[in-house]
Amino acid sequence: MTGADATGPRPPVRVALAEPVDTLPRGAGLAYEPKFDGHRMLIFRDAGTGPEAVRLQARSGRIVTAAFPDLVTAALRLPPGTVLDGEVVVWRDGRTDFAAVQKRAMATERHAPGLAATLPASYAAFDVLAEGGRDLRGLAYRHRRARLVALLTPLGPPLQAVPMTVDADEAAEWYETLPAIGVEGLVAKRLDGTYRGGARVWWKLRHTTPRDVVVVGHTGPPDRPRALVVVLPGDDTPVVSSPLTPTLRAQAAALLPPGTGGEGRATAPGLGEITYREVPPTLPAEADLRTTRHTVLTITRLRPP
Repeated sequence: MTGADATGPRPPVRVALAEPVDTLPRGAGLAYEPKFDGHRMLIFRDAGTGPEAVRLQARSGRIVTAAFPDLVTAALRLPPGTVLDGEVVVWRDGRTDFAAVQKRAMATERHAPGLAATLPASYAAFDVLAEGGRDLRGLAYRHRRARLVALLTPLGPPLQAVPMTVDADEAAEWYETLPAIGVEGLVAKRLDGTYRGGARVWWKLRHTTPRDVVVVGHTGPPDRPRALVVVLPGDDTPVVSSPLTPTLRAQAAALLPPGTGGEGRATAPGLGEITYREVPPTLPAEADLRTTRHTVLTITRLRPP
């Protein structure tokens, strides 16, 4: 098997990343996938028949297995030695709900089974990194995609391969029509590209409409927060917003849930690493995200549940 090793990847695994672009890449040898509004996750299916044979890893490398018992059960149907990369999503009212999937991701082991019953998770897989314990990251994407489809098609929900097309015009139609169900854009990949963890080997085209985020903390006192700390779809890394406007400060003071008593660390543009007060992930918001030399996130609206 060209490009494959006898030893599969083990957590923590650095995930492949995408470079933001302003227009849809076109040309021979490209494939396109919808970018779901979810939580990036790797699934590791080890040997054995019990729940301990499955491990779930967030993009940051954190193990989040206990938060998704429903996906653990589903992943036990995979052959041992399988490693998948994809997005966890929660469907509500016909579209993905990022606030709901973030609530799932932050659940404690005690509360996770109840949330799995009320907010069941689905897994939109877009890559297979190992099969039968063999590392497939050195194979071309076209071959990994074929293996992914063959692996998941017989299983069905909640583990499914994301749609893919090599037709740029069809991809452009997806870009215009799929936001109605929670698709935030497109990812373009080279058909002959290998999987390179930590490298921006793909391209992502996002809609310029405000991004859905979930508030997980704040800086400053709770009755006058200076900035909010949020997480974005597909990433569990906390991001510090730019300073809130006076109006948003007053709204945030009224809407922020009581703090958990914990403190987190995050990087704020121009300030470096700072400490923030953690709150439960129950308050959705909208934000504009601009990436130049530094990522600047500006809260535009709070959306009480």
